[in-house]
Amino acid sequence: MLTDIQIAQANKMAPIGEVAQKIGIGADALELYGQYKAKVTMTELRSLQKKVADGKKGKLVLVTAITPTPAGEGKSTVSIGLADGLRKIGKNSVIALREPSLGPCFGVKGGACGGGYAQIVPMEEINLHFTGDIHAISVANNLIAALIDNHIQQGNPLGIDPRTISWKRCVDLNDRALRNITIGLGGTANGVPREDHFCISVASELMAIICLSTSISDLKKRIDNITIAQDYSKKPVHFSALKCTGAIAAVLKDAIRPNLVQTLEKTPAFVHGGPFANIAHGCNSINATTCALATGDYVITEAGFAADLGAEKFMDIKCRIAGLKPDAVVIVATIRALKMHGGVEKAALGTPDVAAVEKGFENLRIHIENIAKFGVPSVVAINHFVTDSDEETATLKALCEKSGVTAVVTEGWGKGGEGAADLAKEVVSICDSGKAAFKHLYADELPLKEKIETIAKEIYRAGNVEFSSVALKKLAQFTADGYGTLPICVAKTQNSISHDPKLVGAPSGYAFPVRDVQLYSGAGFVVALAGDIMTMPGLPKQPAALNIDVDDDGIISGLF
Repeated sequence: MLTDIQIAQANKMAPIGEVAQKIGIGADALELYGQYKAKVTMTELRSLQKKVADGKKGKLVLVTAITPTPAGEGKSTVSIGLADGLRKIGKNSVIALREPSLGPCFGVKGGACGGGYAQIVPMEEINLHFTGDIHAISVANNLIAALIDNHIQQGNPLGIDPRTISWKRCVDLNDRALRNITIGLGGTANGVPREDHFCISVASELMAIICLSTSISDLKKRIDNITIAQDYSKKPVHFSALKCTGAIAAVLKDAIRPNLVQTLEKTPAFVHGGPFANIAHGCNSINATTCALATGDYVITEAGFAADLGAEKFMDIKCRIAGLKPDAVVIVATIRALKMHGGVEKAALGTPDVAAVEKGFENLRIHIENIAKFGVPSVVAINHFVTDSDEETATLKALCEKSGVTAVVTEGWGKGGEGAADLAKEVVSICDSGKAAFKHLYADELPLKEKIETIAKEIYRAGNVEFSSVALKKLAQFTADGYGTLPICVAKTQNSISHDPKLVGAPSGYAFPVRDVQLYSGAGFVVALAGDIMTMPGLPKQPAALNIDVDDDGIISGLF
């Protein structure tokens, strides 16, 4: 059996200009990064934005999933297979996905290009460096940090209190040793000693800003609004006070433009922006989604991890800021993963166990109910594995029907678009029914504390929320400073609907602990950190890096 990377390497890609022509984008509207990758020009981006503003937009389909397990769910694979499946049934589909982070590629999760015969390519390049967007974000982020420390070193005319600096440095790798560091050591010439921190680049506020900015002027405005610290009178200091916004925007001038690639079946795919969903807002850029909506009749996008994280943030942050209204939601589930939620060990997943499917379904049921709270109809995609028994599949379909949704078996991994044609037909039926009546989970005017409580109780099924004194004090300050209407981005484990990765299945009635909150005033949301979640991941005992290699011809192996 071929591996994902072998399948991708055996595929013959079309020149990216030919792929662009399928959706009406000419060669002069692209900036090429080799033969198979391109960025749309700023002129083309503005043209596509105008089309959407004038009412030309396709149907928007969000792909989400059940709570992740080591058995795998295949959300990206289903997203890509679905887009190819839509083209198989004669529909003009376009994909809008996130860029992979290097951290998971070398860590435990792997890349984000799909799998089997439902992949975006060039797979290795997308997973490793791509067009340099994340590197540009990392450099710009760390330039902000350097400018802050230099300002203090050079006399600190703004009176910044170094103890209150909230801006973190970043690197696009899993490196737990950088979570908490001390800088400025070695004497007066090396800066003012202080505690500092790193986050992974894809969890940085600047990544969120790139994903939520629609133009360079919008980008500059958001960078200006970044809260970097307090002064000695305890008033917030924004980055605009350093008068270096233009330099940061100059580093990011290309990173704000969406990238265009293709699937194995030559379906156009805008891949741009890469925030994690467990510690960031988990969606690709507004610009990429806009380009897809302007050029496709059906747009497939996804939000990271499960519906409690990525889908909620897509609905309450991205859709709120961009004015988007999804027409349908696909919830990806596998029988293997449901059996794990039902208590089966990974080694025994190949053995049929209808009772475990029934027990594990409780996790899927919560996600089905949660999506309904946003007023958007959904369909369950059963991502097929060869070990799935007919009885297990029939049981899952019946359970879904009882919960008010249709479940469709999809085989995109093994058959590409052909294997997702049935799912595509169901998605078209839902989109064209006009049943979507999209609404947010909470109103802008709801106080920050109550927004967090609403998410925890309505989506995570917590019984109550326990706020630390630090979190409560900060929320009060954020409100006093004029940020009380911002949406909430919860940072919590992806491995449970709750804050505790050990609480699998469908936990409810527990206490949800919020230990800290952070203001992302440039991005336009407040981050609530729950449980032990970290904004800088660490590597596992057996990192994926152990399996990755490259030969003398530059051919990479072991990437997945």
